[in-house]
Amino acid sequence: MDIKYSFEKRPNADAIIELYDNAGLPRPTHDKERIQKMFDNSNLIVTAWDGDLLIGVSRCITDWVWSCYLADLAIRKEYQKDGIGKKLINLTKEKVGEQSMVLLLSVPTALEYYPKVGFKKQESSFIINREE
Repeated sequence: MDIKYSFEKRPNADAIIELYDNAGLPRPTHDKERIQKMFDNSNLIVTAWDGDLLIGVSRCITDWVWSCYLADLAIRKEYQKDGIGKKLINLTKEKVGEQSMVLLLSVPTALEYYPKVGFKKQESSFIINREE
């Protein structure tokens, strides 16, 4: 397996939707325009590729000096447990540097994953949920 990671190679909305659906990531994949806007408005994206196949993505919003919100981490099902998610997280952290924290909101199915790759569980978060 020759996985290539990239900060520059941006997938199109169709590839993102296919990846999210395959990975089981609950995102509005029925709304191609919304998915495209999610990526257009993110300022740090790391992708993982097996040839031309998008197999993983870390999508973030960051100010580069204080915080980096890891909005999406998705790995294609057949590539999970190969260290790709951890590598995407490490590349993300490397890119934002030592001054910035990386934080996220986890989907329920990944609650046990994040502590295994270096995240500490926090009890101090709050949320105003989206309406749609």
